Amino acid sequence: MSSADQNLTSAVSVEIPDVDQFHFTVLVAKWNREITAQLEKACIDRLVASGARLRNIRIHYVPGAWELISATSMALDITTTNAVICIGCVIRGETPHFDYICQGVTNGLAAICARQNIPVIYGVLTVDSKQQALDRCGGKYGNKGDEAALTALEMMALGNALSEEL
Repeated sequence: MSSADQNLTSAVSVEIPDVDQFHFTVLVAKWNREITAQLEKACIDRLVASGARLRNIRIHYVPGAWELISATSMALDITTTNAVICIGCVIRGETPHFDYICQGVTNGLAAICARQNIPVIYGVLTVDSKQQALDRCGGKYGNKGDEAALTALEMMALGNALSEEL
């Protein structure tokens, strides 16, 4: 469903788990920083508003969206984290580079997700224009950084529910 049809922030109806002892890794691409800074801020604000301790939110910066793949793998292998939130923005240019990066990042993060029991959240905008990005980082379609944090919390709640079934 497109952003025009739904804003996850207003659609959330899940009970958020107690996360004050949980650790979050937020990986942020520096490419298109004007956009990713706004996504990052909304993500952190939502986590803190939901009970996460700021000291338990680790923020790391990578050069661009492509590097989110290896950074996610490193974060899961090296750190103790309860969720990884990947934030980036790829804006279509004049070459097919956009297509390769978007597909590679999507496939790379999906492959990591399939191997993990820890939520890996895809907070990467893939847009045709800067205006579309601005519309999704605090503009008319809300802030996808906020939605990425909500998605992490919802997936953590699901993990809690599933573990209670054991």
